[in-house]
Amino acid sequence: MIKNILTPFQRFVKTESLAGMLLFAATLLALFWANSPWGDLYDQIWKVKIGFSLGNFELKKTLILWINDGLMAVFFFLIGLELKRELLVGELNSVKKAVFPFWAALGGVVVPILLFVLLNDNAETVRAWGIPMATDIAFALAILMLLGDKVPISLKVFLTAFAIIDDLAAVLVIAVFYSAEIYWSLLLMALLLIGLLAWINHKVAYRVATGLLVGSVVWVLFLKSGIHPTIAGVLLAFAIPIKQKIKLKDFGQKVAYVAKNIRAWQTTDTYLLSKHDIKCIDLLNEAAGEVRSPLQFLEQKLHGLIAYFVLPVFAFANAGIRISSDMEVDNILIRNIALALFVGKLAGVSLFTWIGLKIKLIIMPSRINFKHIVGISAIAGVGFTMSIFIANLAFAGQSVYINSAKIGIIVGSFVAGISGYLWLRTTSLNS
Repeated sequence: MIKNILTPFQRFVKTESLAGMLLFAATLLALFWANSPWGDLYDQIWKVKIGFSLGNFELKKTLILWINDGLMAVFFFLIGLELKRELLVGELNSVKKAVFPFWAALGGVVVPILLFVLLNDNAETVRAWGIPMATDIAFALAILMLLGDKVPISLKVFLTAFAIIDDLAAVLVIAVFYSAEIYWSLLLMALLLIGLLAWINHKVAYRVATGLLVGSVVWVLFLKSGIHPTIAGVLLAFAIPIKQKIKLKDFGQKVAYVAKNIRAWQTTDTYLLSKHDIKCIDLLNEAAGEVRSPLQFLEQKLHGLIAYFVLPVFAFANAGIRISSDMEVDNILIRNIALALFVGKLAGVSLFTWIGLKIKLIIMPSRINFKHIVGISAIAGVGFTMSIFIANLAFAGQSVYINSAKIGIIVGSFVAGISGYLWLRTTSLNS
């Protein structure tokens, strides 16, 4: 029973861990290319405009924006699927389960924001307060993966749960604080379409093609409404059903029925199926589709796409910062973001967990001790993907601040990851 529960999660950890390694490789490649003799080509590629126009309607964006607004909407869609699953059947589906990761995540959001605001004395950079609030689950799990069985599986479950809560907080912050002037009529149309899609999926029939069509329209409406279009991805995920059409027991009965009706083995060689065989196989395929949870199926299919393509492409497109002696940067902003990520997350998650234990608000899961929490708190400061995403929104068109923010994110994430890894490795060896 335990094996059946852990295997899907272990598969998830493996996927996310490899994604973290690919992110690291993509970041190094982007930095190398941007600072090579071909650095101008790197910059020019992302400025190429792609799109189309139909009459008065135009949808043309630079390649970097197609990645950050379009491709990342798929990433946010996956976040929405994970969040819905966790809320309904996962680690957040009850108050008892959710309290520990929620309380830790609250500290990991509030303290880094407060630390950044306290350190910041420039009115032009105060919009960066949202940058240190999220944890990059791919990088974080990749670091834990390097430790192997030196850390318990329950620690990885805890990290995943509170990172998802962090992502939810980041989504809400992006929607409320990092969106442009809102056109409410377009937003209302988008929300009505999401509601219609949810009704169709649950009451009529769930079809991937229908979701793609409606989802594309919703994405455009969000884009034109002023709300960042990646938020559409999160909301669309909640329109995906989690329940199967038939139970596993009924599926087993159908499989048994099909097996009975498949023709007996014949001695004559044939490469073609009979009409009867085709009907049986179609029935089996139909049953297989009905027994699968649409949400679970989409989540499994998208994990590979996100891990091995979307996130590495995002990192490659956004991490290429030209570093030179005459480069114009805001050193104070770099320092503040790096400290907010490393010190803020370390202090926030550790302190809130300690307080929660003292007031008996939370209970430590089995095999986890407070030394583990300190290590995870440090690793939580790896905020790479979402932090860079928020930096692009906070300082749109301000290259000096964007580059400074990215340097601060890379430095803070690097220090946090190395510190957390060394702490957990040392404490595991000594325990």
